[in-house]
Amino acid sequence: MKKHISAFLLLLAVSVTTIFGCASTKETTSDSTKSEKTSTEMTPVTLNEVAHSIFYAPMYVAIEKGYFKDEGIALTLQTGFGADKTMTAVISGSADIGFMGSEASIYTYNEGANDYVVNFAQLTQRAGNFLVAREKLDNFKWEDLKGKKVLGGRKGGMPEMVFEYTLKKNGIDPSKDLSINQNIDFGSTAAAFAEKKTPADFTVEFEPGATNLEKEGKGYVVASLGTDSGYVPYTAFCAKQSYIKKNASVIQNFTNALQKGMDYVQSHSPEEIASVIAPQFKETDHGTITTILTRYYNQDTWKDNLIFEKKSFDLLQDILESSGELTKRAPYDDLVTTTYAEKAAER
Repeated sequence: MKKHISAFLLLLAVSVTTIFGCASTKETTSDSTKSEKTSTEMTPVTLNEVAHSIFYAPMYVAIEKGYFKDEGIALTLQTGFGADKTMTAVISGSADIGFMGSEASIYTYNEGANDYVVNFAQLTQRAGNFLVAREKLDNFKWEDLKGKKVLGGRKGGMPEMVFEYTLKKNGIDPSKDLSINQNIDFGSTAAAFAEKKTPADFTVEFEPGATNLEKEGKGYVVASLGTDSGYVPYTAFCAKQSYIKKNASVIQNFTNALQKGMDYVQSHSPEEIASVIAPQFKETDHGTITTILTRYYNQDTWKDNLIFEKKSFDLLQDILESSGELTKRAPYDDLVTTTYAEKAAER
């Protein structure tokens, strides 16, 4: 297994300043008229997200509708551009809360981190990426990938592991039946595919990459990893043990705000959600945001609560083992707490 924590600690020891100089940091925006708190009562909280994506719509609803302010939280949002960088932010204390795939918490725990991170709220329950073909395929079957070239994701990352998990579910050996290119940066695969810089018949894309390739006539979505992989605990919020212990009320308030965002998404249409989160994606037109949200909405991407259940954690470790990234399973009771999500769901 790769030494994931080694990468984290190297980044932490050598280049924390560089990382956070590169990260996108901004004060969140929201409707101040909805806040019942005064600015003097606000608790500052820095959240580092693994990526800034429409996939995480409930969180942005909570920001834009003022739910964090309602809960007394002055939220600063950073984008880490990778689980390793987001985890480094949390471990170093540059961020109070991290939002990423929970595999990162397992890696750090197994490498012996003393003040390890604990997951307290699960946001997505489906994968958020799609398989895009060079040519239009009306009756795509996973076996169509045999003998083909695919632009994949980083080894050990959730996108690639879920892709390989889906292949195996369909009787395909990722190492023998097709060629997966894992050498292209996460944010550059769509451009490489569109410009044909690297030979590939398919690419695995998050949004808006998948939709933009279709709009440009340079690719066609033929399968949803979220649908075909099944329910997977793809992303969750976490914080160090010490932070949670010292700031239990902040974690509860943070989770309450997230639950309100989740409730809104569950009870409103993609068009309505798009209108709310549009300020978070100023470079993307309303129609594209709506198209992407509709895809996620139709595949049941978001949980109706934030409770990270044991069966989901076990499935995550099954996927890690299947990918050869895990040799020792981590205990659910150490790495997950459901206390805050359960209380938020009861409100």
